[in-house]
Amino acid sequence: MTTKLEKVLYTAKAHTTGGREGQSRSDDGLLEVKLAPPKEMGGKGDATNPEQLFAAGYSACFMGAIKFVAAQKKVVVPADASIDASVSIGPIPNGFGLAVELAVSLPGLDRAAAQDLVEAAHVVCPYSNATRGNIDVKLSVIQA
Repeated sequence: MTTKLEKVLYTAKAHTTGGREGQSRSDDGLLEVKLAPPKEMGGKGDATNPEQLFAAGYSACFMGAIKFVAAQKKVVVPADASIDASVSIGPIPNGFGLAVELAVSLPGLDRAAAQDLVEAAHVVCPYSNATRGNIDVKLSVIQA
C-alpha cells in the first residue's frame, strides 16, 4: 500500500551524472559529491558511494525521529546520542537489494527507555516508513 503525503514540507533535489562513477549535486549547491564504486564492488574506492549516502541520510533522519518522539514523551535525548549505520548491498532474485543496521547509543538512558524511543522512532521516521516491508532493517540499542 502506498502512503500519500498529506502535504509537502520540503523537497530535496539533486542532479546526478555518471551513476556510480559520476557526481551528484544538490540544487542549492550545498551538497556536491564525487561518486565511485567501493573496492569491494570492483571500484577504486576513491569517492563516496550511494550506500554511504543512504547510511548517513537514514541515521540522521532516524536521530531526528528519536528527538521528535522523545519530545512527545518528555524524555531528554542525551547530547552525546549517536547512531552507527551500516547499509549493505547484495544480489536478490530480481537484481540488487539493501539491508540496514542501525546501532543507537543513548548514554544515560536506561535500556527500556532507550528501546522505547528507538521503537517509537522506527514508526515515525520517513526512511523507516519508506523501507518497511522492502528491506531488512535491524535496530539495536548500545551503551544504554
